[in-house]
Amino acid sequence: MNSNGDNAKSIGRDIAGPASKQAIYRSATAILLLAILTGCAKAPLWQAGSLSSYDKLVPTHGHVTQANIHVDSAAVLSAKTVRIVPTTFSARATQSIAKAEDRALVTNTLDRAMCVRLSDRFEIVAENQPADLTVHAVVTNVIPTDAGAAALSTVASLGSSVVLPVGVPRLPIGLGGLSVEAEAIGKDGTQKAGIVWARGANSFANKARVSRVGDAYSLAASFGNDFSKILLIGKSPFGGGPSLPPLHRVRSGLGGQSKYAACEAFGRAPGLPGLVGGELGLPPAWTDKVPEHAVARSQVAQRGTE
Repeated sequence: MNSNGDNAKSIGRDIAGPASKQAIYRSATAILLLAILTGCAKAPLWQAGSLSSYDKLVPTHGHVTQANIHVDSAAVLSAKTVRIVPTTFSARATQSIAKAEDRALVTNTLDRAMCVRLSDRFEIVAENQPADLTVHAVVTNVIPTDAGAAALSTVASLGSSVVLPVGVPRLPIGLGGLSVEAEAIGKDGTQKAGIVWARGANSFANKARVSRVGDAYSLAASFGNDFSKILLIGKSPFGGGPSLPPLHRVRSGLGGQSKYAACEAFGRAPGLPGLVGGELGLPPAWTDKVPEHAVARSQVAQRGTE
């Protein structure tokens, strides 16, 4: 009477049995190896001509970052105040990202990252106030993230975490990249620090986000931290071990008030909702609310390049 039911149960046990688990582990291993071998996008160093000088820049690369850097250590270490001129897109980079809202996401998170990190040592003043150093960055090139590939990668990672101890890395397809140049100008009008920087997303460090600027968004914060570190320590930002962040940075990262009022111009970090959104692969625009003036500035800049 119950032979059909018994057969179904037997088949179910076979599907969920050791052979099936081995197949899952083999697939996960294959994805991991593929990620190791090919899991990094290549972003080019790109000059947009916005720096006052490129003459003193020298190659100073990190493990996953290309960079040409110059820093006048004595000048930046003696500086006490900084003002940040909002980041803009070059004409070339604008062609890659058509929507002003997407460009504003990238520039605003870059400026916010710099503002928060520079607050470790400097007093940050408003854009219209005098300062020892004036900082300005330009996004020179964007490799858009393939939103479809990001969605597929998110599903694969979340799905694997159900049957494996950890989720598999991001699939090494459709990865984005970012290129930026920036400088800090002293009160005498000369360059005290400059950088041309590029980094591609990789399968391990950058979560897939379903947006054309998903990777550029996270890499913009990385650039902001790298350039800020140059000004904070007066030398290359690469190398050295990790250190505990100061309390003001933890507070800002959780969406709290910035140490200096000038940083409020870039809005507040998305905090816990942003972290959850990143894990789920959600577009950054869903959790990071860019100030309207940043979007308007991006629209005006685009009209200037047309």
